[in-house]
Amino acid sequence: MNSKTLAISTLTITALILFIAQFVPISPVATAATTIKDRDYSLATAISAQGGDIIYVTDNRTGLMAVFVWDGARRSLLPRAGYSLADAFR
Repeated sequence: MNSKTLAISTLTITALILFIAQFVPISPVATAATTIKDRDYSLATAISAQGGDIIYVTDNRTGLMAVFVWDGARRSLLPRAGYSLADAFR
């Protein structure tokens, strides 16, 4: 095998690997771990243990927190719980 045949073989195998790789779906996983804090409200996102996304809305003046869950099947935000922060951290 001379160097010309070796180079053509290497380039052919590389082209075949790149051609197949373009059809393999590689999508980055979206992670929700963002916190937004303002004077009156705080918002925090997280990933649920059941696999959905959760948003925590906290009213800083009253100390109340509401938990909402994203339902991908219905494509809507559903209320999950609401409670006082004083009760949550006892």
